[in-house]
Amino acid sequence: MRILVLGAGAIGGYFGGRLLQSGADVTFLVRPRRAEELTRDGLVIKSPHGDVTLPKPPTVLAQDLKQAFDIVLLTCKAFDLDDAIASIAPAVGSHTAIMPMLNGMRHLDVLDAKFGRDRVLGGQCSIAATLNADRHVVQLGPMQALGFGERDGSLSDRVRQADAIFQRGNFDGKSSATIVQDMWEKWTLLATLACSTCLMRAALGKILQAPGGRDYILGVRDEIRAIARAAGHNPRAPFIERITMMLTTEGSPFTASMFRDIQGNLPIEADHIVGDLIARADAAKIDVPRLRVAYAHLKTYEAQRGCTSR
Repeated sequence: MRILVLGAGAIGGYFGGRLLQSGADVTFLVRPRRAEELTRDGLVIKSPHGDVTLPKPPTVLAQDLKQAFDIVLLTCKAFDLDDAIASIAPAVGSHTAIMPMLNGMRHLDVLDAKFGRDRVLGGQCSIAATLNADRHVVQLGPMQALGFGERDGSLSDRVRQADAIFQRGNFDGKSSATIVQDMWEKWTLLATLACSTCLMRAALGKILQAPGGRDYILGVRDEIRAIARAAGHNPRAPFIERITMMLTTEGSPFTASMFRDIQGNLPIEADHIVGDLIARADAAKIDVPRLRVAYAHLKTYEAQRGCTSR
């Protein structure tokens, strides 16, 4: 299968690079500056699972994209989704499977409307990675999971073929028959972490030291659980037990990537991660006061930057 990876940044560079390292047919859709860097220095990955430099990885610029690919791995942020759609459009043919790694759920509706639901898989990944000053992909911890699947739970031929390729990629990559449930559960954790650490401007361990801190964190978790339940995707008991332990571990250094983006004065996914939850809560008539306070905080940050998320 021919795989097009949108971008060669932290997420696309890591997973795409590992796939390329394993022998998969991977091409990176990049901007001119990144293409020059990759041609000059190669794709450099620094990781607890082993460093690698991939000389001159295959790249293509948007204006040169002419042929359809079997898989398009979409690793952009939500606020870049419109530009990403325009870039990948020439690569999407009648048999192309788009594999989005965005957080939340709203992007599925956008992709369905543009390309058709039959071309859009469910997908999600868990990794902490960044590009350093040398433009190397640096994995910040050992976690490196990527899941995908048909949203109706079926095991299609394309998912079987992709599963065989991704399982050889030197990361925890595999198909899932419950991918939409998996996405909702990740959203539950991610949004709880984002609301808590962004609003309180601190890691979980510091919030837990504050009066009412633990109650706030678990209150956000419960508001999101209620939204997921109303959508037909009540988080499973083992998942709730696992994240509750993680969210309430004394001294935890965990923060959301959204909080780190705020610290760096970068764009954030306020509407996609938190605003969309509130919209779904309103539709289901669920009271979510903690989410609303966190969302007001995030939108105030955006107003200070002079921008809005999409």
